[in-house]
Amino acid sequence: FSKLLRYTLDKHGLQQVRIIASDRLWEPISFVLLIDSELHGVVDVIGAHYPGTKTVPNALLTKKKLWSSEDYSTFNDEVGAGCWARILNQNYVNGNMTSTIAWNLVASYYEELPFGRCGLMTAQEPWSGHYKVEAPIWITAHTTQFTQPGWSYLQVDGHLEKGGSFVALTDGLGNLTIIIETMTHNHSKCIRPPLPYYSVKPQRATFHLKGSFYMVETLQVWHSRLGFESGNSSLFQQLHPVKVWKGSFSLDLNVDEVYTLTTLKTGQKCGCPEPPPSQPFPSNYKDDFNIRNPPFSEAPNFADQTGVFEYFINTSDPGDHVFTLRQVVVQRPITWVSDADQTISLIGNFKWVNFTVTCDIFIEKPRDGGVFIAGRVDNGGIYVRRTKGVFFWVFADGTYRVTTDLAGEEILMKGLAGVRDNTWHTLTLNIQGTSASGQLNGYPLWENVTVSKPNNGWAAIGTRSFEFAQFDNFHVE
Repeated sequence: FSKLLRYTLDKHGLQQVRIIASDRLWEPISFVLLIDSELHGVVDVIGAHYPGTKTVPNALLTKKKLWSSEDYSTFNDEVGAGCWARILNQNYVNGNMTSTIAWNLVASYYEELPFGRCGLMTAQEPWSGHYKVEAPIWITAHTTQFTQPGWSYLQVDGHLEKGGSFVALTDGLGNLTIIIETMTHNHSKCIRPPLPYYSVKPQRATFHLKGSFYMVETLQVWHSRLGFESGNSSLFQQLHPVKVWKGSFSLDLNVDEVYTLTTLKTGQKCGCPEPPPSQPFPSNYKDDFNIRNPPFSEAPNFADQTGVFEYFINTSDPGDHVFTLRQVVVQRPITWVSDADQTISLIGNFKWVNFTVTCDIFIEKPRDGGVFIAGRVDNGGIYVRRTKGVFFWVFADGTYRVTTDLAGEEILMKGLAGVRDNTWHTLTLNIQGTSASGQLNGYPLWENVTVSKPNNGWAAIGTRSFEFAQFDNFHVE
């Protein structure tokens, strides 16, 4: 496959696009590259996921660039910052990896979803505009503000005597950047893999600059100290420059610190304005999707978990439903985890208990098509297949169901509704305490159904299968 991909890229003038393989573990790709010279010729980088700062002998023998092509995935508090500081250095020091890619950069999804706040910063309230520049961002700056793609790591043993690590990079034009971290074990655990125990102690470290760097006289200093017990972190502060005497300088290092020492004078910590204050999701929210030229393809605040829900101009409807939200994926994708067989998009506040969801729905698929509205929806992401809640379904065959699960198997109520495909209907779901009721076109369809768990969750819309369906005049209160 890689050979065919390389041939196709070259044929279409994309010689500059390189191939990274295999974005899993170091093996078997490293071994295969060693025995298959043709494959060795088309793969440029070996990429491994969550390598725990280690590589394998075969990967080194290939002489390929080694990347940690997915890493981090850790909650972005101070421990997450410690994880990031440690692996940014030690992926190279222990594993010869010259790139570390964080999943994900900005956590812009509801926090209670799987991997909540596992981005370098958080921006999960588009309705308020609130965001938070978390500690991992400033840990990143220790490396990214003082290096660029194209800089080279110097081949030094980057282990510090009493624990911690350092790396040194140069642009080949006389500039030098040294990054030091002294992260302790319990303050730098990443989500995976498990971290074997080690110790770090305060120490005085002396560095000797040789060759072309012997003439360096001063280095700019940037410093972070992660505070755990105190909660007081000092992030990315510029300290007094260090004087270099005959190629040598010393630093007193405490634990859980990051230092950058560099010939560059371009570092800066922005004095950014305060973001808008955090607000809960509006308790009364409406969207009629009436936007002729939307700036994005997807409506605000909806978080698609399976399927894709997009703004749609319904030219066949001359009435009130010209502008709608449409589920547009009609084939189950090749999935990474055990995805759901249904499509679903979440919205609102995970803490909601008692609320009413109303939405106009339009089933496009004849015979076995179907849609739902839901409340108290408890999950998504990699766990979407086991999602629970209160789901109110209507189907193109004229039936309805109330279920406690997205799979549609745990049935609380079912019967005839008279709904048909290619006609607009209005569904209303009301949940109060342990009781739920549903309306069709403003008239009661089912009432006083007992619901126990979940106790709270989001509102949601979705479809029975990967099928076209439309939604309009969504309202949750």
